[in-house]
Amino acid sequence: MFFKTFVMMGLILAAAGCGRLPGGAPASEEVLKEVTEGTSDFALYSVSRAFLPTVAQWPATGKQERLSWISASTGARNSIIQPGDSLNIRIWDSSDNSLLTTAEQKDIELADMKVASNGDIFLPYVGNVSVIGLTPDLAREEVQTAFEMIVPSAQVQLAMTEGRNNSVDLVSGVLQPGTYPMPDRNYSVLGLISAGGGISANLNNPQIRLMRDGRIYGTSVDKLLNNPQLDTLLRGGDRVFLEEDERYFLSFGAAGREDLHIFTKDEMSAMDAVSIMGGIQDAKADPKGLLILREYPASATRAGVRGPQQTRVVFSVDLTTADGLFSARRFQINPDDLIMATESPINDALTVSNIIGNFFGVFSRAGAI
Repeated sequence: MFFKTFVMMGLILAAAGCGRLPGGAPASEEVLKEVTEGTSDFALYSVSRAFLPTVAQWPATGKQERLSWISASTGARNSIIQPGDSLNIRIWDSSDNSLLTTAEQKDIELADMKVASNGDIFLPYVGNVSVIGLTPDLAREEVQTAFEMIVPSAQVQLAMTEGRNNSVDLVSGVLQPGTYPMPDRNYSVLGLISAGGGISANLNNPQIRLMRDGRIYGTSVDKLLNNPQLDTLLRGGDRVFLEEDERYFLSFGAAGREDLHIFTKDEMSAMDAVSIMGGIQDAKADPKGLLILREYPASATRAGVRGPQQTRVVFSVDLTTADGLFSARRFQINPDDLIMATESPINDALTVSNIIGNFFGVFSRAGAI
């Protein structure tokens, strides 16, 4: 019994003497050893205040937002008639010998008159009248002028119902998706989202996508809310949808949680990422060995390009110093980065004595059973 006990003690102490106990993540010294021996195929950089301006000029990596956006402008206060709209026209005529009305009925209604693709509507006794690009008030005056040529006393009322070219589609990411008519030419993206009941609560860092004329424009809701000049005006036929941010980073090793983590904000620092992944494990992690693994395109290492020495890069963050902590708050995490919390070596007497104490405690309890 005692022989087995001392054999197991020897194995534990041997493991401690080698620097660490078996675990799921490497120690930082194991990763960095490749650099000192000159056998690594990656470049190593320590994240510090002096290094931040340098890395900020390096090319972007991972899935980056490369969509452009359209700045806001000012539009007309009234709706503009477009092909596909429907007009309801009521004509009043008080003359006794009217071509349009009878003695008993002094008005007629021309309902649901579709604006043709060329912008014309057909009026009886008058013919085609162009109304494209006119406000409903100007179109009413145009129709009345046309009828006055045959019915001098005619009075016209006109109402418009928006068609496809005067409506926009709110596809997804809101409480009430659907097709919404444009009340005027100052209808903006935020106005449309509001009409749709607001953004779905389950979207993480929601992104706005605007489809127009075969192109896709994009920005984030957070950026739009903080920059009113980006609240672009909509055009008839636009399609808007909101989706969750698809960018992510990975956590591995002695992290609070090993997982794939979606970006929760447009720009994420190393400290933001540490918080999202649940911090590092107090009992296992080496706070001096937080490593960020990133792969750059081959173009980043070409002559004349500000970039790393090699395509594979390891950034080392020391969370035990003030400079390391402050620098981690400014170091930007890129999509597809791998954040590895390395395990701490077991090389101090206190840790070894705790292992031995726990070891004998287990066997004492086992012997008492």
